[in-house]
Amino acid sequence: MPSRTLRSIRALTVTGLLTGLTVLASPAAPAAPAPAHAAAQDAASAIPSVGTDFGEPGPYAVSVDIEAVHTFYHPTDMGRSGERHPVVIWGNGTGAVPGVYSGLLRHLASHGFIVAAANTPTSNFAITMRAGIDVLEKRNADSGSAYYQKVDLDHIASAGHSQGGAAAINAAIDPRVDTAVPIQPGPLADADTMDEPVFYLAGQRDLIVLPFLVKAFYNDSDHVPAVYGEVRGAGHLSSIADGGAFRAPVTAWLRYWLMGDANARGMFFGPDCGYCTDTALWSDWKRNAKAEQLG
Repeated sequence: MPSRTLRSIRALTVTGLLTGLTVLASPAAPAAPAPAHAAAQDAASAIPSVGTDFGEPGPYAVSVDIEAVHTFYHPTDMGRSGERHPVVIWGNGTGAVPGVYSGLLRHLASHGFIVAAANTPTSNFAITMRAGIDVLEKRNADSGSAYYQKVDLDHIASAGHSQGGAAAINAAIDPRVDTAVPIQPGPLADADTMDEPVFYLAGQRDLIVLPFLVKAFYNDSDHVPAVYGEVRGAGHLSSIADGGAFRAPVTAWLRYWLMGDANARGMFFGPDCGYCTDTALWSDWKRNAKAEQLG
């Protein structure tokens, strides 16, 4: 569990986190998860490769369904070649709504993901995020739904920014979640509750969620494969809108863990790890021992 000092630091950060963004349990399993497996590749076998152009738009046109509780970003022609689409549940930063991140969430949908974004500016406990999975489970089973048998419910990620980044960690207690991407996560979460691979993203010049706080989550995640990437020159709001420099690595991580994309895997793991030596993108980069083992 995090140290008393770390808990105190996180608690003191809450006030600054909430103020700065107005502009806009079960115990962990002891065993580390295996790498993305053949099932991910099989489920998404008809989703086209993008090579390593993860920051560029994907091959799908995108539709957006704004509903009372969630906003769904998805390929317009879901399942056009018999594929099923992996799911990303999304949490917003404090005071924000999905539209603040519309460019990034549209980008993910263009790569073949179905994004269930919670329509809440207070996502920390991930209740609405996890409910997005429930909605998609029902629609995937409903023969009258556009989602019918087109949702890959075996491959789900939680992701979010700031308070939503903490929510991405909290959502990972759900056994249906396979990986998490906390982007500049707020302090109200406990990495020890996770048993999924995780990609932490920080901003070098973030004055709201300081990089060392994100790194503390990473250090607490030594029981799972964990990667820490600190985007050079990025502030706290650099990841909103279209995701900026965060967009490509987020997409690559999700394509590997949810689609089994071999090109995406090579950006994070193995001796030729593409991101590991990219000092133009990262001011700091770390992989823990369990992530190193995946190479």
